[in-house]
Amino acid sequence: MPHRPGVRGAGDRGQVAIEYLGFIPILMLIAVAAIQIGLVAYSAQQAGTAARAGARAASLDRSAQQGCQQAVSAALSGRTTCGEARGGDTVTVTATVRIPSIIPLWDPIGSARKTATMPLDDPPTR
Repeated sequence: MPHRPGVRGAGDRGQVAIEYLGFIPILMLIAVAAIQIGLVAYSAQQAGTAARAGARAASLDRSAQQGCQQAVSAALSGRTTCGEARGGDTVTVTATVRIPSIIPLWDPIGSARKTATMPLDDPPTR
């Protein structure tokens, strides 16, 4: 049968739909990866904020853990821990935020850890 321009062959119907359906899983995987990368970056930013707030609170003789908890978003508050170390005229706080996963029941992503050091507001006399 000779090919006539503008006339579709009966065998081509639905081919684009099938190709599109085959591409949807790839698009979904890219979207999930992009969202997860965003969560990793957000968790790292929140860890830095928590470390600075915790160090500031500890430098004023307040609870570093409480300062950390108040500095992060409510969604990450339960995933945040802070450790405090004093040395001479400074205090160093390390904040660790467990990175959430968007895939349910799969949470091996890891943690974001940031450290901040601040001078003590009233250093001990020697």
